[in-house]
Amino acid sequence: MKACGLIVEYNPLHNGHVYHIQQAQKLTESDCTIAVMSGNFTQRGEPAIMDKFSRTKAALSAGVDLVVELPFLFAVQHADLFAKGAVSILDALKVDHLVFGSENGSIESFHHAQKERQKNQTAFETVLKKQLENGLSYPEANRAAYELVGINSALDLSSPNNILGFAYLQAAEALHSPIQVDTIRRIQAGYHEQSITGPIASATSIRSAWQDEKIQQVKAAVPEKTFELMEAEELHSWEAYFPLLRYLILTRPAETLRQIHGMDEGLEYRFKKYINQALNFQQFLSLIKTKRYTWTRLQRVCVHLLSNTQKHMNREHLEQAACPYIRILGMNKNGQAFLSSRKKQLDVPLYTHLKDGMHPVADLELQAADAYNSILPPEIAAASRRQEISPPIFA
Repeated sequence: MKACGLIVEYNPLHNGHVYHIQQAQKLTESDCTIAVMSGNFTQRGEPAIMDKFSRTKAALSAGVDLVVELPFLFAVQHADLFAKGAVSILDALKVDHLVFGSENGSIESFHHAQKERQKNQTAFETVLKKQLENGLSYPEANRAAYELVGINSALDLSSPNNILGFAYLQAAEALHSPIQVDTIRRIQAGYHEQSITGPIASATSIRSAWQDEKIQQVKAAVPEKTFELMEAEELHSWEAYFPLLRYLILTRPAETLRQIHGMDEGLEYRFKKYINQALNFQQFLSLIKTKRYTWTRLQRVCVHLLSNTQKHMNREHLEQAACPYIRILGMNKNGQAFLSSRKKQLDVPLYTHLKDGMHPVADLELQAADAYNSILPPEIAAASRRQEISPPIFA
């Protein structure tokens, strides 16, 4: 079976995602569509609006055949590590194609940028490091490094999906993977667009509209199944976690906070200094944000604080060449047939559920799941925890 891989978050799955799925299937003429999906926390350091199981159901209803989890270890990281984990999973599954959405829409531009960077790799890394030390965000530092090194590229590497797509290409190259990488241009809505203006809207604008109770706008921008799941679930946002985050910061000494992944350069003191001045999460991040400490970086640190993700644990496992296992979240008959065809070729363990002690990365996943469920009523949180140790969703 020829397989097409997608790297997704579906936070939530919307009409633009359905377009991506359909166009990827058309472009690759694949027999099976596989989504590597972030779990309960996203790459930008946000609690997913719906849990991973609801988002898996939405994906299966939209034409995906197999959903596998991008472990928390890789999911809440900068683009290069996020890409490393996701591409290594698709490579381990022997997927033929990887298709991503981008602002650019031309894979030739990505290949050209990659070749130019390879020719100037040492100089590029030196300048990038200096720009980051000067306090620029990663996208800004990346763009500045290209300009200062004189790399001639038509690819805008300050655009979020272009950054991720370029990271996918780099990860495939590093793995010496035979996966054919291609891209589809995103249509209509921009990544950060704040308002819904039609049937294709950004996930950001959909989440914002839902919080503002603009229900009909959301309904027009998402598939019926997504809307049904959103109505049925208690939706998550950072504000719901703020009391717990505040408690952790107030009751942990700076030395303890310093051990949290991402809590570098004395950032723990800014957390301690401003937590009593903030009335909500948005205000807290506004107080501690600087040119050096970007909003996204701070949100990731907050996620790692909530989940008690320690530096030493992340450092040890992020240095590994690839993801240590493949965890199935859901599938249909076609996805099941694909797994049967690939099972004997797999070089890493295939997990249909998680349990304590099976692998340190899986233990961290369960830890993150408990953090995500901590704001829920006990009976709902317990039911969600049971799903972690149950068989995958079958559509």
